[in-house]
Amino acid sequence: MTGATSPAATLRTLLAGDEVVHLPGVYDAVTARLAVVSGARATCLSGAVASAVGLGLPDLGFVHGSQIAARAREVVPALADVPLLADADTGYGNALQARHTTRAYAAAGIAGLHLEDQVAPKRCGHMTGKAVVGLAEAAGRVRAAVEAGTDVVIVARTDALSVDGLDAVVARAHAFVAAGADAVFVEGAGLSELREVSAALGGEVPLVMNRSEAAGAIEGPDAGHPDDGTLAELGVRLVIHPVSALLAAARAAADTYAAIARTGHAGAVPRMAWDDLTELVGLGDQLVLEAAYAEEAAR
Repeated sequence: MTGATSPAATLRTLLAGDEVVHLPGVYDAVTARLAVVSGARATCLSGAVASAVGLGLPDLGFVHGSQIAARAREVVPALADVPLLADADTGYGNALQARHTTRAYAAAGIAGLHLEDQVAPKRCGHMTGKAVVGLAEAAGRVRAAVEAGTDVVIVARTDALSVDGLDAVVARAHAFVAAGADAVFVEGAGLSELREVSAALGGEVPLVMNRSEAAGAIEGPDAGHPDDGTLAELGVRLVIHPVSALLAAARAAADTYAAIARTGHAGAVPRMAWDDLTELVGLGDQLVLEAAYAEEAAR
């Protein structure tokens, strides 16, 4: 951390603001640097992405918090104090494990986490066949994370909408806030559900929204997505885009490999220039340091 304000404090400030902030998904140092250069004010790290990139497996509970924390330790230094909101899935056990996960995430430099109420092993939020734990257990996970003794922002997520309906979501949102959650994340919620939850919470609790291609294609301005002004009125403060960058990178890589197999080179595929990549990862600064150390050693 180079400034006086921690990334977690910055994330809390964004939650307390009156505008919507979009969090692009990052998963390695290069994507983190690209997000910073783009002007991102905060970023996110998805469990589904960590599972795909790190294990080559789908989002069916294969990845553990220790693996997400390890990936965060690679990502966070490249973020230059831009906050990282990371997926903590179910906390990887009971309340005790949720507490431990929160501490491990804090040690990795993660600014915030979202903790859900699914039964373990969990499933991607947009898959069928989900099940949620009881309200008391779900709230207990949140309370344990809040009381872990860190400054990590705790976003309490519920997947109960598609399982038990909106009344259950509202009950869980109230319980999560009572347990100390900084924000509430209702997986799969549309505008009407967000409006109901926000009203039930008195409009005082910031909401987090998921805008993921896992829920279907996201295309252009006419895709039916509400604008930021509408979301802000409903209390939404953070919108995560967890898989967009990975899907774009995978498409580009697939095109590149196909071109090499077909023609023996990747000349026809749009690519970042090598000099741009080396600039992105700080080659110039490293060469200046190298020269300074060499000059000092020669004295």
